[in-house]
Amino acid sequence: MTFKSLVLIIAIMAVLSSMCHASDPSPLQDFCVAVDDSKNAVFVNGKFCKNPMDVTADDFFRPGLNMAGNTSNQLGSAVTAVNVNNLAGLNTLGISLARIDFAPYGLNPPHTHPRGTEVLALFEGTLYVGFVLSNPGPNMKNKLFTKILHPGDVFVFPVGLIHFQFNVGKTNAVAFAGLSSQNPGVITIANAVFGSDPPINDDVLAKAFQIENKVVDYLQSQFWWDNN
Repeated sequence: MTFKSLVLIIAIMAVLSSMCHASDPSPLQDFCVAVDDSKNAVFVNGKFCKNPMDVTADDFFRPGLNMAGNTSNQLGSAVTAVNVNNLAGLNTLGISLARIDFAPYGLNPPHTHPRGTEVLALFEGTLYVGFVLSNPGPNMKNKLFTKILHPGDVFVFPVGLIHFQFNVGKTNAVAFAGLSSQNPGVITIANAVFGSDPPINDDVLAKAFQIENKVVDYLQSQFWWDNN
């Protein structure tokens, strides 16, 4: 391959990548209320769509975010998500929402949203929040960005990056998060690595985390709580 050919290929890839978007596809109609029964579907855009003639206001409505989540668990936090799986009217609209409740010193552990950027607004309490950048160059550490949030503060977690929220106060905390996907997904790091089914091979994790196999066995034997 010649140098000119290589330059041309790189230029074409750069142009194509600039056309990509890190969010859900744009809708093709005013709305597409999700329906599980494909027999009643007349359009397809992300999920099967309910017949527009059968759509009602209730398809765009979900009550209950005024109610605190149950934080009586080992993490001391609870995430109440509103996404396309429990609010059908969100289908194709590219957004979702979550309420996050924290007991004193409660933690929303390090996790990622593979399909969405998150913007977090704190309403009550005090949170220590942060995210870690993707892998840097050789012999460099992943950079950490952190902030202490107070009521009224807003913080953004870029799509796909590992992030967390920790209640550093002695009172409960409440935050609301908006996400740039109808179904952003969540990967809780500890749960995925040490709580997978079947378990990841001991030798893999021992070498990856530079620990002994018996430590891996201990971690895999723990109950990894899902606060979502």
